[in-house]
Amino acid sequence: MPKRIPEETKQRAVKLVLDHLDEYPNLTSACETVAKRLGFGKESLRRWVRQAQIDDGDRQGAHSVEAEEVKVLRREVRELREANAILRDAGGFFRGGTRPPTPLILAFIEDQRALGRSVGSICRVLREQGVQVAERTYRAWKRAQPSARDLADAVVIDAILAARIDDHGQLTPESMYGRRKMTALLRRHGFIVSKRRVDRLMRDFGINGLVRGKGTRTTVPDRGAARAPDLLDRDFTAPAPNRRWVADFTYVRTWAGFVYVAFVIDCFSRAIVGWHASTVKTTPLVTTALRMGLWRRDVAGHPAQDGLIHHSDAGSQFTSVSFAETLALEDIAASIGSIGDAYDKALAESTIGLFKNEAIRDGSPFRAGPFKTIDDVEWATAGWVDWYNARRLHSTLGDVPPEEFEAAYYAGLEERHHPVLAPA
Repeated sequence: MPKRIPEETKQRAVKLVLDHLDEYPNLTSACETVAKRLGFGKESLRRWVRQAQIDDGDRQGAHSVEAEEVKVLRREVRELREANAILRDAGGFFRGGTRPPTPLILAFIEDQRALGRSVGSICRVLREQGVQVAERTYRAWKRAQPSARDLADAVVIDAILAARIDDHGQLTPESMYGRRKMTALLRRHGFIVSKRRVDRLMRDFGINGLVRGKGTRTTVPDRGAARAPDLLDRDFTAPAPNRRWVADFTYVRTWAGFVYVAFVIDCFSRAIVGWHASTVKTTPLVTTALRMGLWRRDVAGHPAQDGLIHHSDAGSQFTSVSFAETLALEDIAASIGSIGDAYDKALAESTIGLFKNEAIRDGSPFRAGPFKTIDDVEWATAGWVDWYNARRLHSTLGDVPPEEFEAAYYAGLEERHHPVLAPA
């Protein structure tokens, strides 16, 4: 590798040119002669002489001090741009000071190098984000072969990060999964992983699922109203869809005031069959949610049949004459739990707890910002209900989504109705 020309040597060459400049027809000729005698490139020497003339005030141009400052600033800007580009590409790679598996770090550095970024810049950005790695460490890794465990861990970590972060770098709903559900999700995607490995890797990365928050009371019982009997007796199971539905509602704070959201849940699959949001907690709030559930079942080709039970608490909305008439018109049997006993509507309470924890909390992937009006609440609720029914894994269903659970049930009915005959 060629060494830099000593500054003293440059200055002596420049002095020789300036001292004998009047002996030549022009600067180019003088530089050509001196450069040939000293073994320099003539263009380099001419550039040095011109800069010396500028510094002495004999020529117009930027002083060498100013030129050096500009050079330093340009280098700093270039390094900042490169660091920002590395950060943008990193996405969910960084995890608050935790150290990813070695192959994952190595692959990240290799990808960045392929984009023309220097190893020094990449390692510096990694260190600033809590991933301690030096250039010599990277080069040692390049010479060494990663272990089979490191390679396997890198594949699993990559799958976990892909499940938690979308293509735009935003957290997905699956980012709320804890270690048990993440294990189930990876297995559904074809990965052969143990709970211990997923637990270890998520713990190393500081990844945790959501913790259920404290429930809130929304319905106020009407102790003087006529009440239907409790037909479920805390049994929130069902042999098939559309046999038992439970209902309840909750509230969400917005800038414009409270918004109330009602849900109707099928006991068989835990699917949310209907929901409705309103700024007042009157009977139409729960009636509309019920009608939405009936409509959705009709559209799906599996309408509610005779014998459907609708279970709720003793809130005034559910014990009103208007709501009782709605149930009677739809041939739905009313069921109401005892007053002040949360266990009599445990399934509804659990679902609303998930809604508040997964869709309404600050930082939820279903929130685009603060809840200003009912429109913001409806948008977040619609997204959460769609994910809850179609993709969220439910432990009570064997870690499958409600829609998949119901589809398997109806597929089983088809097989029983149309048995495959063996060839004669």
